[in-house]
Amino acid sequence: MTELNLAAANIILNAALQEAGSKGYRPMSAVVLDAGGHLVAMQRQDGASMFRADIATGKAWAAVAMGVHSRALMKRAADNPSFFGALASTGQGKFIPQVGGVLVKDAEGNILGAVGASGGTGDEDEAICIHGIVTAGLKAD
Repeated sequence: MTELNLAAANIILNAALQEAGSKGYRPMSAVVLDAGGHLVAMQRQDGASMFRADIATGKAWAAVAMGVHSRALMKRAADNPSFFGALASTGQGKFIPQVGGVLVKDAEGNILGAVGASGGTGDEDEAICIHGIVTAGLKAD
């Protein structure tokens, strides 16, 4: 696979949100972005607040923009808040370095895009992203 298509994105989202439901997590939103940060697909579970889709997008956008999962970005932001504040400003608010954005890679390690989720704890958000990516036969990073 050389790009993240809609069919793969839908597999990722369906698996991620089914996992959230099976674990009893609060209602989630999840998004899949391509390697250029463009929306491929988004789903919002019934009852998920209006902010969750935007936050999930910001987590995925930050991950794909910097080429690293958002957990690592959160750690980096703690050490360099001025720079990460500038990134958020430059990204017009789309850059959210919080846990819950995971890179999607092919078998060779090429970045295809990112998945972001919001609604649970950061660990829950990240876990459902990883579950969705792996279910689609791709690598989560």
